[in-house]
Amino acid sequence: MDLKGAAAEEGTQKKKKKPLVPPSPRPPRSLFCLGLQNRFRKGCISIVEWKPFEIIILLTIFANCVALAIYLPMPEDDTNATNVVLEKVEYIFLFIFTIEAFLKIVSYGLILHTDAYLRNGWNILDFTIVSVGVFSVLLEQINKLQGITAPGGKGTGFNVKALRAFRVLRPLRLVSGVPSLQVVLNSIIKAMVPLLHIALLVLFMIIIYAIVGLELFSGKMHKTCYYKGTASLEKPAPCSTTGQGRQCTINGTECRGWWPGPNNGITHFDNFGFAMLTVYQCITMEGWTEVLYWVSFAPWFLL
Repeated sequence: MDLKGAAAEEGTQKKKKKPLVPPSPRPPRSLFCLGLQNRFRKGCISIVEWKPFEIIILLTIFANCVALAIYLPMPEDDTNATNVVLEKVEYIFLFIFTIEAFLKIVSYGLILHTDAYLRNGWNILDFTIVSVGVFSVLLEQINKLQGITAPGGKGTGFNVKALRAFRVLRPLRLVSGVPSLQVVLNSIIKAMVPLLHIALLVLFMIIIYAIVGLELFSGKMHKTCYYKGTASLEKPAPCSTTGQGRQCTINGTECRGWWPGPNNGITHFDNFGFAMLTVYQCITMEGWTEVLYWVSFAPWFLL
């Protein structure tokens, strides 16, 4: 019996599967020529996975954000000493970010592998920012060469101001470098769908009140108190010639139109678009008390 039991136990041990080793995230080849045993690629992997390297990149991103905040754009290509220094520092930031992208591409591959560099959405953002920065620098050098040869001493090539606007996306690289921020941002993006439902409900309520305003106040906010025989206004507010609404009580004034309306003709209920805009202003509570008085001054009635 003991021999049979030992044989059965040995058979069950043979049937047990060996523990699976998780696959390596690194592809066997990078850029079609660099294998895992390549010294250059092994050096790039060790640098990329070195913890201080990630800290250095985060500090560089933060310093770049500070530089973008200090930079003061000026019209007509004017500049000052601070902007000149920041423009030179910009080349240092671009060099560091380019080296980071290059090391990651060599380590993980470009796009063909499962865990390649451009298979990650945040890496696509980083690569786009770096590519636009390098392209803008090349265009600046072309403009300088053209400025040397062109008459008048000014370049006649490409304008890189539009490309410089992409630098404002660099603070987003801070999100790609901090995984916890990615979790928060992904949660906010997922919460946008329920918020869209709430926005549709608010839009529905705005439409309802805009229709009510059209029924009650359409064409009734274009009369105001004028001094008789002149085009001078007593007060830029609606008035009424009947018993309802505001009356022109000052001697020598009369209620007549055609006045554009309150708020330079913006606040009224003559059409659906401006009615929705007026209701939206009241919802935001920005100057809603003036709209309240203007509507109460108008000749409103249900019959």
